[in-house]
Amino acid sequence: MDSRSKVITPDRLDSMLPELEHKRIVFTNGCFDILHPGHVDYLERAASLGDLLVVGINSDASVLRIKPGGGRPVNLEADRARVVAGLGCVGLVIIFEEDTPYRLIQTVAPRVLVKGGDWPVDRIVGREIVQARGGEVISLPLTPGYSTTGLLERIRR
Repeated sequence: MDSRSKVITPDRLDSMLPELEHKRIVFTNGCFDILHPGHVDYLERAASLGDLLVVGINSDASVLRIKPGGGRPVNLEADRARVVAGLGCVGLVIIFEEDTPYRLIQTVAPRVLVKGGDWPVDRIVGREIVQARGGEVISLPLTPGYSTTGLLERIRR
């Protein structure tokens, strides 16, 4: 599957769900504004937890709401989605408009929900949905020395 076809709409996801039922779906989400080695490491480790990694990407409007005043996003949502989709470990990418991926998690129904180690499990959005279905919620340790905020600070200096 080429990277362009990995970026799907929520409507396309609805039509794909029957063919995905037998897969152990792993879901994560984020802005993924400026992709760096920490992101790649995180996404590869997340993908290793199942059969298909689905990544929710915050829309530009949602990034502006959740990270106000910081000049984010640097890259447009379509560009961020395309770059993430270009990684071999990523199965599907879906841009979501809400501030959190709660509704998307309800639809995807992943068996594994993953966030970075800066998110304690009890604060991960959608945790109760996944756990109610017998799934796992995991906070993966971050790769030391890598963050988008740190990268932007270095660029500004």
